[in-house]
Amino acid sequence: MKSGLPPLNALRAFEAVARLGSLKQAASELNVTHGAISRQIRQLEEQLDLSLLAKDGRGVKLTDAGLRLRDAAGEAFERLRSTCAELRREAEERPFVLGCPGSLLARWFIPRLDRLQRELPELNLQLSASEGELDPRRPGIDATLLFAEPPWPGDMQVYELATERIGPVLSSRHARHAELAGQAAGVLLGEPLLHTASRPQAWPQWAAAQGLAPAGLKLGQGFEHLYYLLEAAAAGLGVAIAPQLLVADDLAAGRLSAPWGFIDTPARLALWARRDDPRSERLAAWLRHELQRAP
Repeated sequence: MKSGLPPLNALRAFEAVARLGSLKQAASELNVTHGAISRQIRQLEEQLDLSLLAKDGRGVKLTDAGLRLRDAAGEAFERLRSTCAELRREAEERPFVLGCPGSLLARWFIPRLDRLQRELPELNLQLSASEGELDPRRPGIDATLLFAEPPWPGDMQVYELATERIGPVLSSRHARHAELAGQAAGVLLGEPLLHTASRPQAWPQWAAAQGLAPAGLKLGQGFEHLYYLLEAAAAGLGVAIAPQLLVADDLAAGRLSAPWGFIDTPARLALWARRDDPRSERLAAWLRHELQRAP
């Protein structure tokens, strides 16, 4: 005696035929051919060693065994459909947790958060700030927005959004603002420069791109986080270096100036996400559009 369930594809085909009363309609619903449905029904009848359908004119009708199986299969598949719909709904309603460096979050993302919530209300965004090395794969995070250099990992969906550009910035409150801003980039050699431990390569990278010897740089006050570094620059305490994206609003408002412009780095602003979450694609599209807006 055979035991266990028949092939689920055959049961699915039978359930559709029994519910719709037509092999043709079942084939259309399941996106297969009429012949494929007939083969699945025959396979099911062979597995059960009994007839489930009988010819009824140009159509078919259920046998007594078919009626019993229809009721059981219909209940089972309806419960599956209902449960899957519920799981999808819960997945769509749960918060989308975005990891982001604190400086990027405070200086660029949060000022745009109200617009994001208006334009993507279904995202139900929850933010997780962090400084230092971010792990896009850590549990509880759906996606991570950060500056990083390619190549990208094969096990994640990475949406490239923009090239990172960095440059020196200072405030008009700086005691030597007029003197420094009116000269070429070489004037910063020997100037005590504000810097941050999170981006030790930024000043040497900028100097090399300007044709200046990084060894001639003189580092002054250091800060643990980029956010504090830029607040110090805005207070007139020195010349800082930062990604253009993070100072765009300050430049537009006149809080900071960038007399020497910005250079491209190998890094990219990118959204790192799991491959199975369509919400990440919607967020990436919004971010691309937002990056094209004026500050």
